[in-house]
Amino acid sequence: MDLAEIPVLSLEKDAATLPRDIGQSFRTFGFAMIRDHGIDFDLIERAWALTEAFFALPEETKRQYFIAGQGGARGYTPFRTEVAKGATEKDLKEFWHVGRDLPAGSPLAASMPPNVWPTEIEGFQETFTELYAQFDKAGARVLEAIAVDLGLDRSWFDPAILDGNSVLRLLHYPPVGEGAGGAIRAGAHEDINLITLLLGAQEAGLELLGKDGRWLSIAPPEGAVVVNIGDMLQRLTNHVLPSTTHRVRNPEGARAGHSRYSMPFFLHLRSDFPFVTLPQCISDDNPDRYPDSISADDYLQERLREIGLKK
Repeated sequence: MDLAEIPVLSLEKDAATLPRDIGQSFRTFGFAMIRDHGIDFDLIERAWALTEAFFALPEETKRQYFIAGQGGARGYTPFRTEVAKGATEKDLKEFWHVGRDLPAGSPLAASMPPNVWPTEIEGFQETFTELYAQFDKAGARVLEAIAVDLGLDRSWFDPAILDGNSVLRLLHYPPVGEGAGGAIRAGAHEDINLITLLLGAQEAGLELLGKDGRWLSIAPPEGAVVVNIGDMLQRLTNHVLPSTTHRVRNPEGARAGHSRYSMPFFLHLRSDFPFVTLPQCISDDNPDRYPDSISADDYLQERLREIGLKK
């Protein structure tokens, strides 16, 4: 398996060249790697321990936190629920979602339900509330660099993501048994959201589909987060920044008997954000693919139905 040679950029030390370099990485791979992202490493270590503790709970306990009809927006989603768009086999994973806590009386409350928290795991709510906030801050800084690269004001995305419908997902891929059939841990897909920040890709398995049709392995150094473009940003930029197909393949040999954990933060727009293609991304060679506007929430609901999380 060939390695995707994605540059590792510093959110702190490369400030002057970050917009250019991150834009080039996204245009080439749809992915970037970021170090010095400001997410506290001790907090991350606590989060890993609590993630493992939650998924080790009995199945009947975890299922108490499954909320039917909510599309997995909050709480627990059982093993083999989600399916990649166009796939026939459901993914070999289970997950937990933490969302944004909205201020009282927010007009966005209809599209963003309140969080639920497992009472069995001490410190779970406090740890993941803080981790969510730190991911939120790091994601906003990455978007600043993207805005500059696109020729926008540095703060262009700030109102677009204010009280955005972002989700922190705690993912568990159990050991792969003989009954997996043709299923894999995460089928080939593109993310729905604006950008994704991912912790936990050091464990082998994450791969992106290169422009030449080859699968390339993603191997970030310790402490770096993987960032990738989602379909919402691809739409907004008229495909100038591509949403790249990626997957998590099944391990082989002894690693098949081990669990895999990861934590993606899906950074979303405000639910009421209207998609209007950026004029900077429209040209004679790249005409507007999306002349009809749609709200971020309408787009999200459509995609959730496609991946089996909503009926």
